[in-house]
Amino acid sequence: MKFGPTPIEEAEGAVLAHAVRIDGVAYKKGDVLTRERQLALGSAGVKCVVAARLEPGDVDENEAALKLAKRLAGQHLRCSAPFTGRVNLFAESAGLAIIEPEAIDRVNGVDEAITVATLPRYRAVADGDMVATIKIIPFATQAPTLEAALAAAPTGAISVRSFKPMRIGVVSTTLPGLKPSVVAKTLRVLEARLKPTGARIVAQEIVPHEVGPLAKALARLIDGSDGLIAFGASAITDRRDVIPAAIEAIGGRIERFGMPVDPGNLLLLAERQGIPIIGAPGCARSPKENGFDWVLQRVLAGVPIGDADIRAMGVGGLLMEIASRPQPRAPGD
Repeated sequence: MKFGPTPIEEAEGAVLAHAVRIDGVAYKKGDVLTRERQLALGSAGVKCVVAARLEPGDVDENEAALKLAKRLAGQHLRCSAPFTGRVNLFAESAGLAIIEPEAIDRVNGVDEAITVATLPRYRAVADGDMVATIKIIPFATQAPTLEAALAAAPTGAISVRSFKPMRIGVVSTTLPGLKPSVVAKTLRVLEARLKPTGARIVAQEIVPHEVGPLAKALARLIDGSDGLIAFGASAITDRRDVIPAAIEAIGGRIERFGMPVDPGNLLLLAERQGIPIIGAPGCARSPKENGFDWVLQRVLAGVPIGDADIRAMGVGGLLMEIASRPQPRAPGD
């Protein structure tokens, strides 16, 4: 591709690199200088324009961006029409953005002129949200460069895993001093979290904060649920505490206690015969984003999550402080 100042008499067919506005004549960056436009600019006194001219072996920016976008786009994504060398990928359903970071790094490493930007991995998206943008920076790229980028890009490296309309059972434990209004608010907050995903609370019980009553409640709810959530009147502080002990009493297995996400450190993840069980941290009573959201969203999207996945959440796991926490990270001044 040739690029640079071009005499107006030689500019027919070239692409404007910068907008031109003079004596009522205006053309935008990216406009092709047809014979008519060339004559109009010449008549207005323009002697030279900064322009690009494609050469044999070059691939137009829009064509290149669309080819790469179609290669990268996986399930539940649609490509926008290309414009100025850009194609956006939009979600076609609510779910989690599934990104292969190594693949995106490889594509971005082919040439500085080819760029792919995405949402963070596992970001929750709604139908219509933008998930990624593919941009060819100059007005064209060479065919071998595009082929190298396509070779580096596995098919479907960017996709959306749709949320499932899961049935959620909820057990809340109580202790003297815990107001019923707190439990009621917790359920409302959970319902609001579930609503965008299509999941719903199908049953809920309130029992004393003791192993026996909690285990019985979990056993009653598990057969009619696709997942269980236990909200403790007191935070889980050990694998031998009330909530994990009750889960093990019904034959459940503790996958992970504690996560490197704050707020959300005291989350417990377990399962019984393939049914996920979450022991919610105290911050799950707040509508603000916390570690509970990250685990719950993966469960609702059917994305596998285990010990190693939670360990990997530490980088980026320091979230905004929740003002209502009984022990904020930093004392007040």
